[in-house]
Amino acid sequence: MGRNRRALCLTLISALVLVGCSGGAPNSAPPTTSAPPSADSSLSPGQVAGVDVPDGRIDDAIGKLDGIARELMESSHIPGMAVAVVHGGNVVYSKGFGVREIGKDDPIDGDTVFQLASLSKPVGATVVASQVGAGVVDWTTPVVSKLPWFALSDPYVTQNVTIGDFYAHRSGLPDHAGDLLEDLGYDRRQVLERLREVPLDPFRSTYNYTNFGVTAGAEAVAQASGKDWETLSQDAVYGPLGMTSTSSTFSDYISRADRAVPHVLVDGEYQAKYQRDPDAQTPAGGVSSSVNDMAKWLTMLSADGKYNGQQVVDADALLPAVTAEIVSSPSQTPDARAGFYGYGFNVSSSAAGRATVSHSGAFALGAGTNFVWIPSLDVAIVALTNAAPIGIAETLTAEFADLVQFGEVREDWRTLYKNAFAGMSEPEGELAGTPPPANPAPPQPLSSYAGVYQNAYWGPATVAENNGKLILTIGPKGSSYELTHWDGDRFTFDVTGENAPDGTVSEATFSGNTVTLEYYDENGLGRFTK
Repeated sequence: MGRNRRALCLTLISALVLVGCSGGAPNSAPPTTSAPPSADSSLSPGQVAGVDVPDGRIDDAIGKLDGIARELMESSHIPGMAVAVVHGGNVVYSKGFGVREIGKDDPIDGDTVFQLASLSKPVGATVVASQVGAGVVDWTTPVVSKLPWFALSDPYVTQNVTIGDFYAHRSGLPDHAGDLLEDLGYDRRQVLERLREVPLDPFRSTYNYTNFGVTAGAEAVAQASGKDWETLSQDAVYGPLGMTSTSSTFSDYISRADRAVPHVLVDGEYQAKYQRDPDAQTPAGGVSSSVNDMAKWLTMLSADGKYNGQQVVDADALLPAVTAEIVSSPSQTPDARAGFYGYGFNVSSSAAGRATVSHSGAFALGAGTNFVWIPSLDVAIVALTNAAPIGIAETLTAEFADLVQFGEVREDWRTLYKNAFAGMSEPEGELAGTPPPANPAPPQPLSSYAGVYQNAYWGPATVAENNGKLILTIGPKGSSYELTHWDGDRFTFDVTGENAPDGTVSEATFSGNTVTLEYYDENGLGRFTK
């Protein structure tokens, strides 16, 4: 229920991130006998941009960031945001806006720590690249060779799926496979073990964005290194870069004094209502950091893996991560640029003909993040917010990229991103917003529905009668839902959480000794048997 809609929404957002500063490069024309006066003869045709950037243009764009940030803060009313820019190997801008938590005066600055959400993927990809460069693994290392307990539903894929396949989202796992298991309280190992129950799409020819696919690849790297992922990340990247406010553990984020609290919009006002604990998918979504720390990471990225004269990540190992590995946003018309994905990075080319690397992060419970890097101009920007994603981080970086490349904002990014993200907050479920039937068929005696219903993927679901009501309990956390009669053997229950916007309604349909739970029926896995 709603999984396909969510996937389409994320694809649209990804396409905007790519196309605003992205798309596929056109075919290069054959070289002529005499180059234009402005051409750099050291560049290959594929490196030549279609629009020149004059001296001072980047400085002018940086000078407009304060105004853009303040306008976006005022129009969106989000609590806070931090922004940093790296250019020419230096941090040329770092500033915070707003507050860490609504109702308190603590301001956000360049050292305030935010949850990065999926911006953790490119950060983690550089951890993997460090181990590829060190000879510990390769991007082509089969995951099962390091995690012999791991399996997918197809034996061939199990034996052949590589670290790179998972980081390029081309394993065949469906979109966001495993995320709802995490919501139910399954830990990292438990989620990864249950992925073997999920039907697969075609291997290496299908792009489906997954958190736990990336996590599987990262766990294989960690196992090969002899360290857990969190320690490996610290030792391989955070420590050498001096990222003292960065961590891959939720407990570290929570313990920070200078911490941005997540917020969601409730009745038109932002509230610090939820706290997302992403430890189960840390390699894909569990990093926390500040823009000052992320600027160090961007400096390293922009310098082909070097930082302060030290080769932190081997350049040859890093290159496959930041270059195209699979088409992620196919062209919808002959004149449209396509978008690509590398290993943990969005990769594409801009309307100005410049290769662009980027990624967004989003927690529905209160985080929106984005970075954009334009290698040919040696400039990168990162924006972190402490509010449920509505496209503010992406809008800021897209407007900055336009200013850098064209000297003006050429698209209405504010409306484009607002509309793209709006779908993520819509309630899910076929019956969401639908009034109950006026004359429903009566249910059977409630006791006849009671029992323990088994499911290999989700685990047992218990239905119990309690004071004339049916209570559904599922998952290691013991998530409980009151079942409300709808019609005959059909009941409903409300769901809220990271993957269930407010107002989400799920059906529970009983038939003999089975119950099908609509919310958990993604990929046809929602049938439980008593």
